[in-house]
Amino acid sequence: MAFLHWFLVAVGLLVSGGTLLSLSQHPHWCIRMWDFPRAHIAAVAALSGGSYALFFCAWQWYEWLFLGVVTLCVGWQCYKIFPYTLIAPVQVKQTRSPVDDSALRLVITNVLMQNRQYHRLLTVVQEVDPDVILAVEIDTGWSEQLQSLERTHPYVVCQPQDNMYGIMLLSRLPLIEPQIRFMVQDDIPSIHTGIVLRNGTQVVLHGLHPRPPEPLRDQDATPRDAELVLVGRDIQDEKSPVIVAGDLNDVAWSHTTELFLRLSHLLDPRKGRGFYNTYNANLWWFRFPLDHVFHSNCFKLISLRRLEYVGSDHFSMAIELRYEPEAAAEQPPPEAEPEHEHEAQEKVDRAVEEEGSLESASPQSRRSTPSSLEYTHESRTGIRRTPNHDATL
Repeated sequence: MAFLHWFLVAVGLLVSGGTLLSLSQHPHWCIRMWDFPRAHIAAVAALSGGSYALFFCAWQWYEWLFLGVVTLCVGWQCYKIFPYTLIAPVQVKQTRSPVDDSALRLVITNVLMQNRQYHRLLTVVQEVDPDVILAVEIDTGWSEQLQSLERTHPYVVCQPQDNMYGIMLLSRLPLIEPQIRFMVQDDIPSIHTGIVLRNGTQVVLHGLHPRPPEPLRDQDATPRDAELVLVGRDIQDEKSPVIVAGDLNDVAWSHTTELFLRLSHLLDPRKGRGFYNTYNANLWWFRFPLDHVFHSNCFKLISLRRLEYVGSDHFSMAIELRYEPEAAAEQPPPEAEPEHEHEAQEKVDRAVEEEGSLESASPQSRRSTPSSLEYTHESRTGIRRTPNHDATL
């Protein structure tokens, strides 16, 4: 019993210490990792504190102190995740209008580069029948297998890579000036394009997959944070409706995600609807919402769901939105204060110090030209259109 007594104390202090570390904005992975398992931390803290109070507590002052610290830990973690619970108010309203030419259906998927169960994803895509597919961790093998989708989705932007950061976009709707950009690191691509809805509205889509903070490379969060800040700043000046999607390697409730939403003035359709955990698909008890879709406040939600298992360590997500300009009056966006702009600049400055330069100095940042739009079997890299389809690119 003595072992259990001190084990509960140690666990309670550990998760409380991790919660305290998460208050810091230092980019080191050993600090930022505490952003992810907030629901798990709350559960573990509640269990350790409750068990200690029930079985071991003699109600000495130091025990009151321990239980008070654990209670604060649980309260803070619940406060951070509360907006993504079913009892919180929704941020994006459900549309009451019928599905029409103002709608856009999008699937985002992290295929897991080593996964070779291609048929699973192709089956899911066939069932969902999306207008746009954004896939990350695309290598040459996945690029070749997804070529079968080009019969129905002829507008393609593809950057296969063998470092788990390849990316591909397939669309049945015309694309406007698609770009493959390397915004912070020269081996981390992102896709940026206009999409023409069936009613003629042009929507801007940013497809992202930044590198996460992790111990294997001793990689901190600086590049990821800087990429989100740069995209958020780009969106500030955008007049068209905007969607940002992808595996951001960050959770919905992190400080960086909150900062990005303030800078970009975008909404999160999961708020008030649930976590929609997508990673880890192989561990039901240890999952986080890493795959995101954010959008302008002129969209309302038709549907949002997590899709079936496709052999990856991520679940895919499907979202259908309806463009309703009048919705902006009902759905106020988050606003950035001067301190948020200052913090954003600090993140960019730190990235410049670590990476040497950002996109503006990178020779790999490129914009599409008419000659790059032709499909070739020799090259699976770049921006193209399938033959026999008229594309506005």
